[in-house]
Amino acid sequence: MTSSGDRLDPNSQLDIGAWADRFRLLGDPTRLRLLTAMHLAGPGTASVGELAAAAGISDATASQALRTLRLQGWVRDEREGRTVRYTLTDRTVHDLLHLIGAGHGAAPAEGEGGAPGPGPADGAPGERSRAT
Repeated sequence: MTSSGDRLDPNSQLDIGAWADRFRLLGDPTRLRLLTAMHLAGPGTASVGELAAAAGISDATASQALRTLRLQGWVRDEREGRTVRYTLTDRTVHDLLHLIGAGHGAAPAEGEGGAPGPGPADGAPGERSRAT
């Protein structure tokens, strides 16, 4: 989706097009509410209904937005019987949520502090790892 014209410096690893896509997805209030609720709940703990309630939206709206986030590779879904639980898996999104003030459900353990850990080494928005 990006072109060579999206790079400011041919030696830079900053992909302007990819970052613009990331911010476009984050710019939707519904998706941002769901990501924040998922981040707060912790890995594999939040169902569609729980995320929808936390975000103040319908289950159908939450399902549609979660599908977009899953297809983007930002979240993972796991089925437990009839319940599907969601986990934030994109480290860059995780770090961005910390930067805007989203915390985790439990207070940080002593010595952890509240600051986010290091992000992707190259700053590329497509970098993924398991994170909450």
